[in-house]
Order: sequence, then C-alpha cells, then structure tokens
Amino acid sequence: MVRAVRGMRDILPEQGRRWDLVEGELTRVLQRHAYEAIRLPLLEFTELFARGVGEATDIVEKEMYTLADRDGDSLSLRPEGTASSVRMLQEHGLLYNQTQRVYYAGPMFRYEKPQKGRYRQFYQIGAEAYGFAGPDIDGELIGLGWACWQALGIETMVTLEINTLGSSEARQLYRTALVDFLTPMSELLDEDSRRRLETNPMRILDSKNPATQALLEKAPKLPDFVDVQSLEHYEGLKLLLDAMQIPYQENPNLVRGLDYYTHTVFEWTTQDLGSQGAVCAGGRYDGLVERLGGRPTPGVGFAIGLDRVVLLHELAEANAKAPGQDRSADIYVCVTQPDCSSAALVVANALRQALPKRRVRQHMGGGNLKKQLKKADACGADVAILIESDALDQQTLTIKHLRDASIGQETLAFDAGIARLQQY
Repeated sequence: MVRAVRGMRDILPEQGRRWDLVEGELTRVLQRHAYEAIRLPLLEFTELFARGVGEATDIVEKEMYTLADRDGDSLSLRPEGTASSVRMLQEHGLLYNQTQRVYYAGPMFRYEKPQKGRYRQFYQIGAEAYGFAGPDIDGELIGLGWACWQALGIETMVTLEINTLGSSEARQLYRTALVDFLTPMSELLDEDSRRRLETNPMRILDSKNPATQALLEKAPKLPDFVDVQSLEHYEGLKLLLDAMQIPYQENPNLVRGLDYYTHTVFEWTTQDLGSQGAVCAGGRYDGLVERLGGRPTPGVGFAIGLDRVVLLHELAEANAKAPGQDRSADIYVCVTQPDCSSAALVVANALRQALPKRRVRQHMGGGNLKKQLKKADACGADVAILIESDALDQQTLTIKHLRDASIGQETLAFDAGIARLQQY
C-alpha cells in the first residue's frame, strides 16, 4: 500500500468540517476589515525567497523544497507568503503610489521534523498591508488578529508578545555588538547557535537551549540600540493596543526568523500545544519591496498557522461536546414512508436555501423511522424533519426536537417552521 509522504497529512471528513468552520470564520473577519483576497502560485523562482527571506535563514539554507525545471531554472515550493505577495503586487503595478490591504490562504512547504502541530505541508492565512508608515496599521493588524481569536472563541488561550527591532541601521549595530560578545565564547554555544553566529546571529536570542540562554543574560540588549524614531513608533503602537484593550507582553528577545523584518514584530503564542507555541506571527518589513526590486514601500503583516489554530479550536470546544458525538449536521430529514423520498429531497433543498448557515442532511438508504432518528442523533443534529407523503401538498414541517424534550414534536406551517429552525 502506498502511504502519504512523511510530513504531508490527510485531513479526513470529520477534521475537514472543523477546518471549513475555522477558515470560514477567519475569512469573514478579514473581509469585514476590508482586506481583499489574492491567490499565490505554489511555485516561485528560488531567487525570490533567497533575496526576500534571506539566504542565511534556516528556511532558505535547510528547509525549502527546491527543484530544477526542464529549462534549468531553480524553482521552490513557497515556504511562506509575504515574499510572494510582494512579488505579485509589484509585478502587476499595485504598489506604486497606492495602498493595499490583502490576504491569502493556502499550503506552504518546509522540510522540518514533523510533529503534532508542525508539518512539512502546513497551512496559513496571512494578511498584508502596504503603503502605510505609521503605527496605526500595526495596531489594526494586531486588532485584526484579536478579532480572529474572538470569532473562534480562543482569545483566552493565546498571548500577544511584541518587540521592536528598530531600523535596519540599528539592527546592524546590534548585530555587530552581539557577534563581538559571543565570538570569544562560541564553543559554549549549542550547535545551531554556533552556525547562526556566522549567518544570522540575532536568531540566537530565541534559542531554546538553557545554556545558551544563560550566556545571553549578560549579552548586549537590543532595546539599547534601537533608534529614537523606532522607539516613538513602538510607543505609539503600545498606546493603540491599550486603547483597544488588547493585552500584551513585551519580549525583548523576540526577533523573528526572517531577514526582512524591521521595527515592530509580534507573535501570538499559546501554552496549550506543547512545544509548538506560536499560532500567529508577523511584523513590519519596510525594506522588503525595495529589496525585491521595487520602490521603497512600507509593509506590515502576519501569518496564522491554521494547523495549530484548528487544534486550539478543537480544545476550546472539547468540554462543550459530548464524548464521541459527531457534529456533521444540524438538521436531519427523515422519511416516514418509502414513497416520501422525492418529497424529502424537495424539502431538504428548500431548507438549505432558507437556512444557508445550517447543515442539512437527508436520510438515504431506507430503514424504519427509529433507525433514522438514531442516525440523526448520532450525527449531532438538533432536530429531525419528519416527511409525510402529503408534506408538499400541506406546506407543513413536522419538527422533532432531539435536544429539547420539553418541546418534543410539532407540526407547523412551512414559514413558521423555518422561523422555529432559525432559533437553533
């Protein structure tokens, strides 16, 4: 038997229902904030990520899926969405003297060690804003993330961490000071940190190795190198977060793993998923458009890790759902007699049109009413609709309330029945 490639997982129907729910909620929040959808290609020229993400990053050095096509060009499956978004908008002339708010969704690919919450094919929803220089857009995007968590009911399960990296010049000064401090004691660093000392030294700050963290306690501190203008931007952001009543923690070691970040960086983290704690990350990348051949254009954005957010959503609902109970339908249409199937089909379609937010399942395959009601209960439906042979002529709905024994069963005119079903 041929099996799935390691790190590429199958999302089965029961899981797929939750994915649809989570993606739908997030998409609706993005659209309410007037962000517009874009769709990115899976394959890009490798050069895009080498220039955008950074040749010395772990992503480009070790994690990209790269291939040569028949013309000899080096192509890579996208490991993230921001560089592709900049390339798309720049190529189609949508950044020059314009502002843009966009979002994307889809799979990304990185060759990492698979574990729960981390896969080689993983899914993201990202939001990007271009052409806005002030801290207000940083606040809008963080507020957008907060609205996403509230829509999913997981806002108490996540924590916002923020930091500022300062300007590119400030980062370079700090990078030099950090290298000068750590080089004499490089043998005491863990293997990854020794490699990063040569390529991407600021990533050493978020090392999980306790011995390395102990060394860093006496290292130069990034806030001491941040320029005045960046600090003013950062203070402006904090005032906005306070005004929106979004709780946050300042983390001076938060640097993000991609070269293009400047000024504001942030992460939403959780303690409920073990070591895979980051569920959303982002920040400002004012130099990225220029780095990829465009005119200087400020940019800021974030990416939500859908795999982890789906897990959080599942945890949040765990106590509200009976053990072993499915939840694949809201309304289950039963037939009381064998000759009612066509009427059931008509009624089921009418219910779907009248109640677009409800999932309507029509019974198939025969069986007596008792067995049909057991299936209705097993799939988590709130009500069963009992179809008689004269249901269409009578324009009535017979509703059996499966979760409220005090109501039991009632027969109503079709419009009154729809009004009743809207209460669920």
